[in-house]
Amino acid sequence: MENISRRGILTGAAMIVSPKTAFSYQANSKVVFGIIGTGGRGSYVGTHMARDANAKLGAICDIYPDKIDDAKTHIPGASAVKAYRDMNELLARPDIDAVLIATPVFLHPAHFELAVKAGKNIYCEKPAGADVAGVKRLLAAAAKADPSKTIQFGFQQRYSPEYRKAERILRTGKIGDMKMMMSYWVLGDTPPKAAPGNPNNYSPEEYKIRGWGMFRETSGGPIVEQDCHGVDALNWFAQAHPVKAVGTGGLRYPHPGYTWTSDHHNITYYYPDGVEGWLISVKHTAGFRDVKEQFFGSAGMLETARTYYKWHGPIPSAPLKNADDLRDRSLIERGDSKREITIDAVESFFKSIVEKKPYNMAQAAADATYTSLLGRMAYETKREVTWEELLNSE
Repeated sequence: MENISRRGILTGAAMIVSPKTAFSYQANSKVVFGIIGTGGRGSYVGTHMARDANAKLGAICDIYPDKIDDAKTHIPGASAVKAYRDMNELLARPDIDAVLIATPVFLHPAHFELAVKAGKNIYCEKPAGADVAGVKRLLAAAAKADPSKTIQFGFQQRYSPEYRKAERILRTGKIGDMKMMMSYWVLGDTPPKAAPGNPNNYSPEEYKIRGWGMFRETSGGPIVEQDCHGVDALNWFAQAHPVKAVGTGGLRYPHPGYTWTSDHHNITYYYPDGVEGWLISVKHTAGFRDVKEQFFGSAGMLETARTYYKWHGPIPSAPLKNADDLRDRSLIERGDSKREITIDAVESFFKSIVEKKPYNMAQAAADATYTSLLGRMAYETKREVTWEELLNSE
């Protein structure tokens, strides 16, 4: 895939705009943003952005005309703004304050780098890259970013009021000493029975871009592209990244035409201070979904998900009528999400720009991606892998 990344996909020539360019927004006015990559995720997140009270859509960009046409149909206001095929033309506009980067995963580092050079506020979809070299490239660019700009990634859990409430419960010691964490990323449709095919006769290079999620080298595989949400939550609650990992994984249903190395994996991450984190991931579940995290302490347990949090404590000491009745009786508190948590993430992004309270979450995004890559390396090599070995593996 190196040849693809060298083409300058969605990039074009050298940047024109200085990072010191004066942007269009003022305090308490709307932030003008552009969307780079108008596929499924770009249209979804871009729609929430277009509806945010602090934001105004200013431009869209994609290398494929059909994706631009789809965006004009589905994103509010997209039909009335300038559409570009070259992201540099969008980035060169001084009235564009912020950008959403929703291009294929393996292109995130290069596109993030260009947006940093242009001095934009950046909301980049997760993960930080498809491999170690890409993540390092993104981190190097983030280190050069204007500190007055907000840099955010699509790890929505960190902006959910319910996740934040659960995290506060943990920090205040209400579940005691936490030593065990679990992330369940169990979901998917029925396995494909045949190769997706190429009915439009795309070139091999274009097919790799349009179908980037099918390939390990362009997506990182499901543990990187999907499960990174769960491992990010583990890192966040542990306030650390793991020092090593072991794991198993494999293909129950090999994908015709795909290059994934696993559609199920069970990873044990070892964190500092004796904390363990388990990632349990299964794809192709015929529609069944179990996506959540659990954090076990000496005095309680927290369960988080995109639609709720639950806080559990010791079961009352009264004797059970039936020892085989394993229904839980320990719930102390539950809170349900008021809306889709991507909206919370988008709102935080634009609010931070308007209020001039920037933050940069590039390191957390990189660590979540590294953690996913660490798990992949562990199950692919069938042995224990350390954090240092992973970082030296590019």
